[in-house]
Amino acid sequence: MALRPVQVNIKALDAAAVGRFWAEALGWSAHSPGVTTYVGPVGGLVWPDPVAVGVDVVPVPEPGTTTKNRVHLDLATTSAAHQRELVARLKALGATPAHVGQGEVPWTVLADPEGNEFCVLEPREIYRDTGPIAAVVVDCADPRAMARFWGEAVDWPLREVTDDHAALRSAKGVGPYLEFLRTPGVKTVPDRVHLDLLPYPGDDKAAEVARLRSLGATDLDLGQGDVPWTCLADPEGHEFCVLAPS
Repeated sequence: MALRPVQVNIKALDAAAVGRFWAEALGWSAHSPGVTTYVGPVGGLVWPDPVAVGVDVVPVPEPGTTTKNRVHLDLATTSAAHQRELVARLKALGATPAHVGQGEVPWTVLADPEGNEFCVLEPREIYRDTGPIAAVVVDCADPRAMARFWGEAVDWPLREVTDDHAALRSAKGVGPYLEFLRTPGVKTVPDRVHLDLLPYPGDDKAAEVARLRSLGATDLDLGQGDVPWTCLADPEGHEFCVLAPS
């Protein structure tokens, strides 16, 4: 039994506008079948996408805080020129420079139009075939412990683990990485960004949720009420949802 990461959930006051930003940023398309705006690869709506991890922008009434999200996206580039061009294009779309204590680094830290941080990486060979999203990055205190939990939670095998960094990726070697980065500080407020997981066809959602609880996940009440998905937190308090198969 295992789950698969299918989308990054981003909360926004104006979900349609933030969805359009991310569609333009990633070179994907935006689709609003209801209250949320789903962003995925061009070529027709396929959900879950067999390769990519999509972005689902969900409207909420509360603005974000000034506290840095502990989950963010890293975007891939293919050359120094591509990195410069992408940063310039993103700023033209409404992204702004973000300062999260990064100092002098070869990547560029930006925020989307509602302040959600993300990074535009310098070209790295490891991300040459990920698509526009190189990695979903989670700040944490203990990458090894996070790798153990998430390695059991999802069907992505561990690709690297040290005291400071851990990375998982699809067993098929496609799509983005899921990375855990040792970062100072602790989680203090709910994130505006989290992962959504989905059972495989034929798997039982309730059994998967029970399995996650046995691994150390805890139930999370965000005021979601009676919904078909289940909100949980990992052992360090990062929110995530287990979706119902559709």
